[in-house]
Amino acid sequence: MADSIFGKIIRREIPADIIYEDELCLAFRDVNPRAPVHVLVVPKKTLLQLSAATDEDQSLLGHMLLAADKIAGQLGVGDAYRLVVNNGAGAGQTVFHLHLHLLAGRPFTWPPG
Repeated sequence: MADSIFGKIIRREIPADIIYEDELCLAFRDVNPRAPVHVLVVPKKTLLQLSAATDEDQSLLGHMLLAADKIAGQLGVGDAYRLVVNNGAGAGQTVFHLHLHLLAGRPFTWPPG
């Protein structure tokens, strides 16, 4: 497990508002939300960023997308949500442990910021 803040949350070394967990991933509310609903979905396997994933990670990545949809349903946002992956510092990634941002609860525009 990487020694990132997300690794520490997965290992329960620091607290988080965990709202979903299964054998492959964990989801918790973002402490600095950018929307009324802002949840991070993180794999329990250490992957620094999406570009570090390999063919072996294909099922994990698909699992995370399906988990995000399940979480959106549990939160009552229906099909009105956005998923974001920041890959690398130049794209705004600040924690180097792959994660999906599930954002909902307000209108979104295109292109994003």
